[in-house]
Amino acid sequence: MAGVSGAKRIGVLPVVDRLWRRLEALPPPEVEESLLLRVLAQAMVLVGIVATDVAASTSMSVWAIPLSMVGACWSWYRRHKPNMAAKFCIAIGMLLALAAFFVGLRRELNDTRLVLAELLVQLQVLHSFDLPRRKDLGYSMAIGLILIGVASTLSQTMTFGLLLLLFLAIALPVLVLDYRSRLGLLSSLSKSPFKQVGLSPRRLATFLVVILGLGLTIFACLPRLPGYQLRTFPVSAPRPEMFADSTEIINPGYVRSGNPGKGEGAGGAGGEAGLGPGQLDENFYYGFSSRINQNLRGALKPQIVMRVRSQAEGFWRVLAFDRYLGQGWEISQNDKTTTITRPTWSYQFFLPRPASLNRTKEVVQTYTVVSELPNLIASLMQPKELYFPTQQVAIDPEGNLRSPLGLVEGLTYTVISQVPYRDRAKLRNAPTNYSAYMREHYLVVPPRIVAKVRKRAEELLATAPSPITSAYEKALFLAQALKQRYSIQPNLPFLGEDEDLVEAFLFKYQGGYPDHFSTALTIMLRSIGIPARLAVGFGPGEFNPFTGLYVVRNTDAYAVTEVFFPKYGWFAFDPIPGHELIPPSIEEDQTFTVLQQFWKWVAGWLPSPLTSQVSRLLSFPLGMVIGAITWLFGLFSRGWVGLFAGLIGAISLGFGGWLAWKGWRSWRYQRWLAKLPPMEQLYRQMLDWMADQGFRKRPAETPLEYARQSRTHQPRQRAVVIEEISEAYVRWRYGQKMPDLNHLKQQLQALKKRR
Repeated sequence: MAGVSGAKRIGVLPVVDRLWRRLEALPPPEVEESLLLRVLAQAMVLVGIVATDVAASTSMSVWAIPLSMVGACWSWYRRHKPNMAAKFCIAIGMLLALAAFFVGLRRELNDTRLVLAELLVQLQVLHSFDLPRRKDLGYSMAIGLILIGVASTLSQTMTFGLLLLLFLAIALPVLVLDYRSRLGLLSSLSKSPFKQVGLSPRRLATFLVVILGLGLTIFACLPRLPGYQLRTFPVSAPRPEMFADSTEIINPGYVRSGNPGKGEGAGGAGGEAGLGPGQLDENFYYGFSSRINQNLRGALKPQIVMRVRSQAEGFWRVLAFDRYLGQGWEISQNDKTTTITRPTWSYQFFLPRPASLNRTKEVVQTYTVVSELPNLIASLMQPKELYFPTQQVAIDPEGNLRSPLGLVEGLTYTVISQVPYRDRAKLRNAPTNYSAYMREHYLVVPPRIVAKVRKRAEELLATAPSPITSAYEKALFLAQALKQRYSIQPNLPFLGEDEDLVEAFLFKYQGGYPDHFSTALTIMLRSIGIPARLAVGFGPGEFNPFTGLYVVRNTDAYAVTEVFFPKYGWFAFDPIPGHELIPPSIEEDQTFTVLQQFWKWVAGWLPSPLTSQVSRLLSFPLGMVIGAITWLFGLFSRGWVGLFAGLIGAISLGFGGWLAWKGWRSWRYQRWLAKLPPMEQLYRQMLDWMADQGFRKRPAETPLEYARQSRTHQPRQRAVVIEEISEAYVRWRYGQKMPDLNHLKQQLQALKKRR
């Protein structure tokens, strides 16, 4: 009677009455009765929420997971009810969530991924209270998939990989259950859950392994192309900090209450920091200060300091110094910084760049700080745009970028650099007419040591096979000479009060700490009239192919020498033993980095001959392979005639290309060998033959280091021959002593016959 009277009251409005009758005439919704489908669909969503929490370091799971489970239970027990009051409450809650989304969007305009994830989680929690039908469960599955996708863009660790595997393991039976539900094949009364799925555990496991294998193969072969970047980059939440009265550098490891003096580990917290014996801080690299003291001893305790997503690997440059102090360095123009203020409506800073004739390449880098760092902003060379959360940044005449506050854990910023190409031919012919400014700041050497250092540099240059005239070639040769003739001294004693670091390195200890090599090279170049400065920063770190990030530790920090070439700018050289002579940059192809890293891992488990053979096969140009595949597919699309013609053509083309490639490589190799001196020919032939056997010389290794490695990796007879030829090569190259070539050739032939 109440329903009839209600209908009569509504009936006073004809339009409402007709709408009401249509609603009553609608068939009841088809309820999804499979409890297993409901449980697994809910599990997909919960994994997506946890993955987002782990990737973004948030705590949404604390409230979202319990509420989602309560909502799922409510939906199961109320699946046959209309639940009109609950629907109205859900609609109101969704409007409130949308309002919260717009508020958060205004606060995080430069990175909206987390705000979107929070909205999806809130909507899913509300939606879990109304899941009567299978398509309602489909909405939940789609939200779980979106959440796992958002988490993949936010994730920077391998923990996400475990959650992704769990998500995939749940998603496979969910897809089967959903399909069977569409066909009406599910039964809520089935005793075995796998009978509902229609698959045995073994078949499900097989499908999972096959899908993972295919996915990893596709992932490894996907090229890392740089053209996808947009002009909106990840940046942390805005911070209102601005510079007060000073743009001083603050290194937390070397700032103490009061003024640090000698013997207190004064690494150079500022211009007032002293020099003298002291201990390194185990967490913070000593070089990130306006003055550094290289008379400190100790070692860093390894820890991750930042993660970098970059289109190319490189030396993440932090700071450069121009004034040598005898036992350290300082920035002489530390008080001449320029403050740059960004607009309030944008995170973008436009940075000044020096004029150059160099061809450059734009490289985008995003840095996420993992543990506390000084207020210095790392970047690749020649940054032109900076996306940073503070209102101001500062830049000094050396190109060093500074923040008003220290880089705290979780801070994210993005840099766009115009990285110059290293054209050896152009740099070799660079002019040497240096300006008065360059001579004043980058050619100064303490008068007490300048003559001795210049003499030593000229002695090393005199050992070159032919006279070296260009500044670029001199820098290369001296860097290599320091690598080969001096060694790292881990137990180096403290320097005396009046003792000069470079003088002690070159003439007393025959080596020093790793950074001392770069200091020595810088002063040696200055002594022969080549402008140079010391730069500090981080090496590329360890590339993680699964996250696409470079994991950088505090132990990756070191110093390099930057040399100035008029019209072309500054270029770095690395004289530290064990490092590449030229720091990695854009010249190295990064398109198939994931595949390269995967191959290195696989090669570590394979025998050396097999590794060598596979390496030769993988050396074919990728473009030729892609072109051949395209041509073959064109033939195959022309029916049976095209199919057979394509097969015959592919076999003939492959065989002919193989013969041509082998012949061309052999011709080029013999032509190249003919241009070398006899001793170098013999040495190169030995290296190439050993590389074919799987024992390849790394570019950073000296000949004697390579010979020492052979003792542990090669049979004794083979190692003896390698050592004899390597020592003869070194004596000829650097001591001008001509060896017995006939004897060495016989030794090499015997080596090849023994195999």
